[in-house]
Amino acid sequence: MDFHHVTVLLEETVNAVVLNPSGKYVDCTLGGAGHSKRVLTKLDTSGNLICFDQDELAIRHAEDLFGEDERVTLINRNFESLEETLKELELLPVNGILFDLGVSSPQLDEAERGFSYMQDAPLDMRMDPSSPLTAREIVNKWTEENLAQLIWKYGEEKWSKRIAQFIVQARQERELETTGDLVQAIKAAVPAAVRRSGPHPAKRTFQAIRIVVNDELGVLDRVLDQALSCLDHGGRIAVITFHSLEDRIVKDRMKSWLGRCTCPPELPICRCNPVTLAKVLTRKPILPSEEEVAQNPRSRSAKLRVAEKI
Repeated sequence: MDFHHVTVLLEETVNAVVLNPSGKYVDCTLGGAGHSKRVLTKLDTSGNLICFDQDELAIRHAEDLFGEDERVTLINRNFESLEETLKELELLPVNGILFDLGVSSPQLDEAERGFSYMQDAPLDMRMDPSSPLTAREIVNKWTEENLAQLIWKYGEEKWSKRIAQFIVQARQERELETTGDLVQAIKAAVPAAVRRSGPHPAKRTFQAIRIVVNDELGVLDRVLDQALSCLDHGGRIAVITFHSLEDRIVKDRMKSWLGRCTCPPELPICRCNPVTLAKVLTRKPILPSEEEVAQNPRSRSAKLRVAEKI
């Protein structure tokens, strides 16, 4: 397949992270390799780039792309195993780590993966095809109450209860097997006036199901402290998020690294003994320019946050 992907906040992210041409850098979300290609242009012959992706297609594409470049190490694993893997390979500490979260354009565009509400395909949505949980199981087996909670919590969809109700009604007639079946149920649930304005009515529900299928927020929550501990002093971590739940996790975790006292205000002296681990270099997140959004509408919701280990 053509693994073409328009990389978001490319220069901003790579320039923030890659400061040492001879350093070791980790791209935790290889995808279409846009960030990785740019990182390599900033490294000299002694620099190293380690790329993680749980999607075998992304790894195969990168093998073709990077060929015999000895600076590159490709790892077909979820980035949740970041610290363990870098220890195994004796690559610690590293000088910079970047994350470009969410689903890559090739995954969205390849119909049979089931990520897109724009193309009819089997209900799947797994970034790692060997994972046991699929979108089809969630849509057909979960209770109406659990579906409504999922759609509200991870999609921030105000019609969540009604959408869950219509999904359950639809599957009573026959199991929902394709993305088209699911889109049909969602469209029936969302009032016509709402469907005519705003984004595609299925967008938030598909996002919510994808997040749960891939445990995206859980994995992110578990990897951030790992990433900081993998960095050398002065090393940087950059994270691009695409929705408020991800961004909140990143913002709060980076804030926790600042070492501020968390004791109740009524305590006369600090008992929590906070340790400052990093400084945050982005008081407000870096957003894509108007020009970038015009060229790549998928970048519209992207936010970049950067921290430096001290």
